Amino acid sequence: MKKILISSALALALCQSVGFAKNYAEVNGKAVTEKDIAPLMRSLPGVAFEQLPEDAKGQIINQAIERKLLIEQAKKDKIQNSKEFKEALAAAEEELMLQAWMGKQIEKIKVSEAEISQFYNQNKDKFVQPEMVRASHILVSSESDAKAIIADLKKAGKNAAARFNEIIREKMQNGSAKDGGNLGYFAKNQMVPEFSNAAFKLSKGTYTTTPVKTQFGYHVIYVEDKKASGTLALNDIKGQIEQNIKMKKFQENLKKEGESLRKKAKVEIFK
Repeated sequence: MKKILISSALALALCQSVGFAKNYAEVNGKAVTEKDIAPLMRSLPGVAFEQLPEDAKGQIINQAIERKLLIEQAKKDKIQNSKEFKEALAAAEEELMLQAWMGKQIEKIKVSEAEISQFYNQNKDKFVQPEMVRASHILVSSESDAKAIIADLKKAGKNAAARFNEIIREKMQNGSAKDGGNLGYFAKNQMVPEFSNAAFKLSKGTYTTTPVKTQFGYHVIYVEDKKASGTLALNDIKGQIEQNIKMKKFQENLKKEGESLRKKAKVEIFK
């Protein structure tokens, strides 16, 4: 549901390790896991697999199955013994060495409290947070299903919040909901207009009394909290600022290191 947001965090990605556990399918007795999904999700930066519509999830899973089958065939054909594979492997090793080395350089960089405070004070205009809403939703295929959920919530009265969470679990377990759960905090421009307009009109602790139709289906939305727009406090973004400064220092250090190594090297450029 969230719009695609393109971000760049190369150096941080070098240091990250991800555990894969969830299974989506099985092919020839082997599980298709998040590890198999990950390469296909790289074409959608900033989007989590669980945020995709059901038909898109199905397409990704089927592509992962086909990819796994092709890998199995490549192994059967002994591609690992070919000259092309060995050359590609050598190139990949060099790239991994560079990435690991860069990760080590980032770890060495220190950022002082004074640097963080100075950056914050000089860039306060960049830390203005828009109005935010924290909401949960239940997404179903039909308007009648959404109306039935709303009627159920009305019967719950003061216990509507607890009942909302119960309905999410029930609907997800029996497969009658296409999606559901806590969306966390989001700004108005992070969701499709129909969803945002409905969510931001609600008061804290209330839910939509009519189904909200979007391109994904029919939603029932419950707003758990709201935050007014304002400048973020230093403590709230201290880690983000530290990483920004660290990245800037890393880029400067990398440029100096490259220039220094180039001066010592014998370089010929052919035209």
